[in-house]
Amino acid sequence: MDHFSFTECANQTHSLRALFELLVSCATKEGFSEVAYGALNFDEPLRLAEYPPPTVAVKWPPDWCDRYFKRKYHTIDPVIRRTPMLSRPFLWDQLAVHYQLQPDERRVLDEAREAGLKHGMSVPLFGPSGRVSVVSFASACDDANPRDRLGHLNALACLFHAAHSEIARPCNDGYERKVALSKREISCMRWVAEGKSSWEIGMILGISQNTVSYYVKNAMRKLGATSRIQAVAMAIRLNVL
Repeated sequence: MDHFSFTECANQTHSLRALFELLVSCATKEGFSEVAYGALNFDEPLRLAEYPPPTVAVKWPPDWCDRYFKRKYHTIDPVIRRTPMLSRPFLWDQLAVHYQLQPDERRVLDEAREAGLKHGMSVPLFGPSGRVSVVSFASACDDANPRDRLGHLNALACLFHAAHSEIARPCNDGYERKVALSKREISCMRWVAEGKSSWEIGMILGISQNTVSYYVKNAMRKLGATSRIQAVAMAIRLNVL
């Protein structure tokens, strides 16, 4: 499923469970069937009731779920601890390479691997007011390589997060949210949605790379997005693109 198709499907639901199932389905096709979404530093207005904070939604092996929550592993999980300090997707296998993990942190990763969460990766997601969330993907296969799927899984996480934010948005504002983008901003964002870089878009539209970046940043500001992928998702959901 491409990014447009994922967003179009996400637009058809107002249910967190259905949205999360869509994410799991897409990630499974990439070879990463174990998925979790967590909100790390604020009260999440929309979460699946069966999972305690900071988890919002999770699809893990049942035995690992029980152990993780009963033992409150989120307090020592190196993924949870490191996410606020990182701005890009990261591989679980690399945490021990770049950080001096504590014994309890290593234990969580080792036990997760034994439980079937192998070769995991996580995507830090940042929102307004210092909000930090994370989507994690893992595979049950020994030979899975998240590095090969890093870009696609990162995009899926960002699109899911944007759709979730729209579902969680208060419905009692009394009006439909409106965003007006200029024709040039729309043109640039449509090419961003196709996966084009600022340089490529500049070549297509006959303008400079800096001018493209200017229009894209303006669109992101108007949409209230913190990344290009999130801006695309929000623009599609608001029928701007």
